[in-house]
Formats: sequence, C-alpha cells, structure tokens
Amino acid sequence: MRKSKRWTLWAGAAGAIAIIVASSAVGATGGTDQRAQNLRVIIAADPPSLDPGLATDTTSASVLSNLMEPLVVFGPAPQLKAVPAAAQSWVVKGANVTLNLRKDVKWTTGQPVTAQDYVYSWLRTISPELGGDYAYQFFGIKGAEAYNGCDPAKADCNALRSQVGVSAPSKFVLRVQLKSPQSWFIQQLSHQSFNAVHRATVEKYGDKWTEPGNIVTYGPFKLASWTHNASLTLVKDPKWRNAKSVKLNKVTLTIITDSTTAENAYLAGNADASETDLAAASVPKWVKNPEYKTNGTIGTYYYGFNVKNIPDVNQRRAMAFAIDRKAIIKYVTKGGQFPAKGFTPNRAPGSKVILKNATMPAVSKLAQAKAFMAKVKNPKTNINLYYNTSTGHTAIATAVQAFWKELGITTTLKNMEFGQYLEFIGPPPNSDIDVYRLGWIYDYPDAYNGFELWKCDSGNNSTNWCNKKYDAIVEKAAATPNEDARTLLYQQAETILTGANGNLPIMPIYWYVFHSLVKPYVQGYQSDLTDRVYYSKVSLS
Repeated sequence: MRKSKRWTLWAGAAGAIAIIVASSAVGATGGTDQRAQNLRVIIAADPPSLDPGLATDTTSASVLSNLMEPLVVFGPAPQLKAVPAAAQSWVVKGANVTLNLRKDVKWTTGQPVTAQDYVYSWLRTISPELGGDYAYQFFGIKGAEAYNGCDPAKADCNALRSQVGVSAPSKFVLRVQLKSPQSWFIQQLSHQSFNAVHRATVEKYGDKWTEPGNIVTYGPFKLASWTHNASLTLVKDPKWRNAKSVKLNKVTLTIITDSTTAENAYLAGNADASETDLAAASVPKWVKNPEYKTNGTIGTYYYGFNVKNIPDVNQRRAMAFAIDRKAIIKYVTKGGQFPAKGFTPNRAPGSKVILKNATMPAVSKLAQAKAFMAKVKNPKTNINLYYNTSTGHTAIATAVQAFWKELGITTTLKNMEFGQYLEFIGPPPNSDIDVYRLGWIYDYPDAYNGFELWKCDSGNNSTNWCNKKYDAIVEKAAATPNEDARTLLYQQAETILTGANGNLPIMPIYWYVFHSLVKPYVQGYQSDLTDRVYYSKVSLS
C-alpha cells in the first residue's frame, strides 16, 4: 500500500552558493483590517489531504490542528509535557491507558464527539483498506499492526480488527491497551492521525468528504473554502467549546511556493504572515528585523539512497562525506540551521548520547570521500537526484551536484510537484530514483519517532534498505520504559544508520530551524516544535 510521511517544504534559497538581489525593500506596512480580525497567511504548499488518516505533511497537520482539536497539545519547551485538549484527563497504568474525553467537544453538526468516534476513526486509519500512511503510529497498540497487515485472502480481518486494543467502555471514556508501557504515548496523541473523523460524513462522501460543504469537524475553525493549489479559508466556529477565547474571525491561507514571490506579497501588504521561507539573499536584510521570527524544532533535512541502485556503502559514504553542510547553511539556506551529524536532531531528548558515534561531517571531507570511492568496484557515476519542486530544494541540490562532481559523479536533478512526488518515491521508490530528498519533523519529542522510519516494513522507508538487527534494536527500545536504557538503544540504532561502520541508507544534511515573517500587529503567532500554528491563539491588534 502507498505510504509516505510528514516532510517539510523548505523554499528558502534561490541559488546554490550564490547571491540573489531581492526586488523589494523591507518595511512595507500591512493593509489588513485588524478590527475585522481577518488573518492572511502565505503558506508554501497545498495540503495534500485534510483526512487525518491520510495527511502526512506539515502543512496538512497545521490546518488540521485548527479544524480538529487534538486530544492533547504540547506544553512549553523544554519539558514539552502533554496538556489536556479534547482529552480532559488520563490515567496510565503500565500498558493500559484510559482517556477521559471532554463532554463539550462537538462536531459542527452539534453532536458530541464520543469515544466511539475515536474507536471508529483509529480502526479506519489502521485498516488495510484505507492504506493510511500513518497507520504505523498505532502499532504500539495491541493488535494494531496485525490488523493493518491483514490480507483478506489469507486471514479473517474482521477477527483481527476486533482484537485491536482500543475500546469505548462508556460514551466519553476511551480505553487503550498498548503492547508495552510507552512513555511517549500521551504526547503522541497530539498527532493529527489520532483525530476523530465523522463516520456518517465519511461514508456519505467517500474520498470527497474533506471538501468544503461536506467536511464535518470539531475545532476552533471551520473550512469555508478550498481552491486547490491557490487558497483555503477558515472561519471561526462560534459553537466551539472555547470560542470566547478565539479572537480571529477568519484565516485566509494563500499558497505561494516561490520564496521571492511570497516575500514580495508580504512586503506589498497582501499578507499578515508568511510561512514560505525567504530566499537566501533576502535573509541578511531580515535577520535584525523584529518581523523575522525563528523557532527551534525537532527535525532533519536529509537525502535518502535507493540502496538497490547504489548498493556499495563505500559509495554512499563517499557521497555523504563530499557534502559541505556548513557551506550549504552559510551560503544557500542562510537560516541558522545546524549541520546534521546524524539523523537524530540536536533538540531531541538524549541527542548527545544518541549521536556519540554518528559520523556525518560538518564540512566536506573530500580526501576521505575519494578514498571511500576508490574502494567501490562498480561505482555508479550517473546519479538521478529527485526532490519536490521548490526554489530552496533546487538550490541545495545544485550545491550537492557540485560536491559530487569532485568524485567523478554526474548528477541529473529532477523535480516533481509535491503530491506526485510522494507517490513516486514510494515505498518502494521508482527505479529511476538513485537519491531523493525529504525532511522529517518529529511528531512527538522522542527519538523513537525518527528511528521507526527506517524499519524494514516502515511505510516511510523509501530506501529499499532492510536491516533486521536494526529493527530488533528499535523494537527493543519501544519496549524499554527506562529512559536511560532506551537512550543507549537509540545510540546503537543511530550508529547503524550513520556510524563509521554503519549502513548509511540516508545522509542527513541539516537540522531544521523554522522561519516566518509576521507583522508587528499580529499577536500570538508561534509555531510549535512540530511546525503547527494554532490560530486560536492569534489576534490582530
């Protein structure tokens, strides 16, 4: 089944190791009607899906977080504790979790959102029929993985469905039986895949249920309009349980993928905030401007190898060591990112221990890279590098193309529209792919969320790489409640991925920092560590 995952859309640079002269000056004033409380935001992509069971990217996640109230949200860093949202409270006893739902959370139809709604929704997401990209999020629940992998020609899927450890003993009590104690599970419930969907609406409209006029939600905002690849409009839901605290009446999301176009629109006063990152040449003139906002996150920008096409780890290591990560950050992205030593981000809990044996160099190690390349018996010297269309991805890819040329590698750059790209990279990846670009923003602050991507059966592993020893370590970590012991297991997993004798199916490039432009009169505009902005906290003054 088709699977993909959450990846950010960075559109920040306009040329590899190059300078571009911007066409507009900083400082234009906005033209919004602040009294009307209508917020205008530029975003970098059309949400591929607003179905919680199918949404895999940060743009969709951010929109869904405003249309559907998550069970929990994150508290302030660095603790990032789970804070009640649609779930009022919970009790955790080992592998057994009981969620007490708020009774005043209601669908836009006026009906209450019940525990049975969550049972239906979760089972739908993990069902083999839906092929939900995030089904693996539920694999910590007893029986979920077996049901998800059921082949109706070989097994009784209904029987497996009935064995999944989620139930509704009463109208507003949701009970979950995990395979083992999992310290991160409550935090994990902040993810959009755990949102409920309205069964009658889904069954009536099928794959069109998320369209305006059809969609039924239960958040502070409702979807008023959606012109695909152009704009979305959210309007305040006056019947939401905490509607009195919501200041905005409307949020217009305009989709502009090109960084310079987005900046010019913002400067012209056509937007109150822009989430499409700046072109590299524009960053220096903005960094001291209070409208330029930065926000730390837990995430990694990386390239993945198709190991069937590049089977020799020496070539993969040569290509990874030839990349100058500091130069990319200094001359291309210019956004204060951090060179990625390994896959686990520097902001993840326990990262110093986890990354102890990671070997990705901050600067190019060309001599070592050439030495690795010399060991390859049949090197692949014509490489196809794929990425989703954006100015920033092109800039980074062009820089990498130049680095690999030093190894005698000719790299052909190929880009595709985001939705098509997700299908193309699989898994399994199209055979034409040698290297592909993705970014991973962690769904919850535990390193497990990154390591599970690279398991043999992961729906996000587009590398064709499979290592049973790695899988066993990650699975053991999942069943290890002690944080220190689990961190040491994560260290072993990272060592297999990016250590000196590791398999290197991926080559991390940098650890993310989020950027946005926000007008001075916009209050409360702040993305969380997973790049979600809650418009219910925003106002115009």
